[in-house]
Amino acid sequence: MTRLVFFCPQKVNMENNIGHNFNELVGQTIQKITGAEKGSDIIKFYLSDGRIAYLQHEQDCCESVEVKDICGDIQDLIGVPIARASEDSNNDEPQLSDSDESWTWTFYNIGTSKGHVTIRWYGTSNGYYSESVIFGFLDHNVQ
Repeated sequence: MTRLVFFCPQKVNMENNIGHNFNELVGQTIQKITGAEKGSDIIKFYLSDGRIAYLQHEQDCCESVEVKDICGDIQDLIGVPIARASEDSNNDEPQLSDSDESWTWTFYNIGTSKGHVTIRWYGTSNGYYSESVIFGFLDHNVQ
């Protein structure tokens, strides 16, 4: 059985109240990436220490959150230590549809010595449901 360890948008580990941030990827080496494509709702980063880091939206009812595009070459992140990892969100960027009542753009910026990648997520809802992306880790050596 796969056990997910989730972190709420405030970056708090709900199991033991230890804070986790996307920038914890700095210094890690990614061996493989899956799901890094437009329309995806989960991206997994297979790390050299055996853990799997992921970005995902917990789908509820009346919202949609997915990868809208990836700027840069995702292969630049593989095989070398991550030098920079940051998350930025805003809803000042333009909405994609006039019917979107509430929207949030979330940008994950990852840099290595080979290059820089920005993964852009777009979330929309009626304003009641979350549009956030969760960063977390799967247990060691779980596929």
